[in-house]
Amino acid sequence: MNLRSKNRINAEFSMSSMTDIIFLLLIFFMLTSNFVTPTGLPVSLPSSKATTIVMQKISVSIDKDLRYAINDKIVAESEIEPQLAALLQGTEEGSVVLHVDKTVPVEHLVRVAGIASNLKAKVTLASVPE
Repeated sequence: MNLRSKNRINAEFSMSSMTDIIFLLLIFFMLTSNFVTPTGLPVSLPSSKATTIVMQKISVSIDKDLRYAINDKIVAESEIEPQLAALLQGTEEGSVVLHVDKTVPVEHLVRVAGIASNLKAKVTLASVPE
C-alpha cells in the first residue's frame, strides 16, 4: 500500500517578485531625487500661492549680501553674462531658475533676468508655497 501523498510541498522560494519590487523602488527614488535641488547660497525665498515645480537646468542665486552664484559656484556680478552664455551654449531652450532672497532689491533680480532673457532662456523665479 502506498501511503505517500501525491501533492508535495515545494520548499523553494522564488525571488523574482522581490527583485521586481526592489527594481521599481529604485526607479522611483532615482526619479524623485532629481526634483530636489539645493541652491548655492542660503536664500530666504518669497512665498507665492501659485508655485510649480520646474526642472531646473541652471540655477542663479542672489543672497541678502548681494553675492551671486551660478549652479553652486560663486561668481562676480560682471561674470554672470559670460558664465550663463557658456552654460546655455548648445541648448535649444535653456531654463534659468532665479533663487533670490526676498530682501534683495528688485533691480538685481531684473538685471539677471534681463541677461538670461537676452540669451534666449526661459526665466523662472523660485518661491516657496504659502
